[in-house]
Amino acid sequence: MGSNRARIAVDAMGGDHAPAEIVAGALRAQEELDVDILLVGDPQQIREEIHRHGSSSHLEVVPAEGTIEMHEEPLTALRRKPQASINVAMDLVKQKRADGVVSAGHSGAAMAAALLRLGRLPGIDRPAIGAIFPTLTPGKSVVILDVGANVDCRPRFLEQFAVMGGIYSQYALGIDHPKVGLLNIGEESSKGNDLAVRTHQMLQDNSRIDFVGNAEGRDVLSGEFDVIVCDGFVGNVLLKFAEAIAEVLLQIMRDELPRGLHGKVGVSLLKPNLRRIKQRIDHAEHGGGLLLGVNGICIISHGSSQAPSVFNAIRLAKEAVDHQVLERIQSQYQDAIADMDGQRSLSRQSDTTESVE
Repeated sequence: MGSNRARIAVDAMGGDHAPAEIVAGALRAQEELDVDILLVGDPQQIREEIHRHGSSSHLEVVPAEGTIEMHEEPLTALRRKPQASINVAMDLVKQKRADGVVSAGHSGAAMAAALLRLGRLPGIDRPAIGAIFPTLTPGKSVVILDVGANVDCRPRFLEQFAVMGGIYSQYALGIDHPKVGLLNIGEESSKGNDLAVRTHQMLQDNSRIDFVGNAEGRDVLSGEFDVIVCDGFVGNVLLKFAEAIAEVLLQIMRDELPRGLHGKVGVSLLKPNLRRIKQRIDHAEHGGGLLLGVNGICIISHGSSQAPSVFNAIRLAKEAVDHQVLERIQSQYQDAIADMDGQRSLSRQSDTTESVE
């Protein structure tokens, strides 16, 4: 693409607050992140928002027609609206005009468009949305996947999520040997439903994964794990519950700290600390989740995203591009597949030999 700067296509029409908040977040990203933005959507609405902000930043506007509404069935709507903003944004990545996509629109449509336009990586049965959560350990995060792409999973899907999550944690978050856990209702390998028990054995047998065992709900944010895998049903419930808890904590601090004169003085003194607390627990600071397993960088943001969350989603996309997450997953996952196939072939041969004996 002729430039070392990451080029991110942003679905300007997706989300509850589009295009106003999307454009505002994109303008800030272009100014602060050393990134080029392509805003995809209705040119008139987008340019009106740019003009309203009085920005001198040059953002490329790519025309699109319509968007996928939240009530629409994704595949049907994507086929009926080939020029919808999310389709056009994905095509920009496919055509190498952009390095990644950010969308706060219909998450099912974003995932479907990524699969239809970009395709799955070889060896991946299902893509997964990986969300980054803060932990009790300062400066340390945990990647949880899947948080919504796959409601029903098979053990091999979770095994693939673990491999992809480990690669992402290693190269994007700087964890040398990511510790992987399986979300479950107990620490023992025999606990949980059939999916959990079978997945536990597969993760334990996989030499490519530093599997340290089951993670109970209270362990998720402990900092003891770098990657935690689960099906998308459980992961999405966990994600939204965690977001709600963060909002409750922030609201409690807003309500309780300013009480009385001493409280007001204290709040003034604690402002830097409170700002850091907000950065650690507010989901808007993380921007969204990376769709792992498709042949392109795709960030799926919250439908309620406002400018700060859009800014952070673009930052997340830029970091994935800069750290070559896609290329590393492509190359390393092929090695992982070869190892897994080899291990299972040896295991089957051993079982056959024991049966004969």
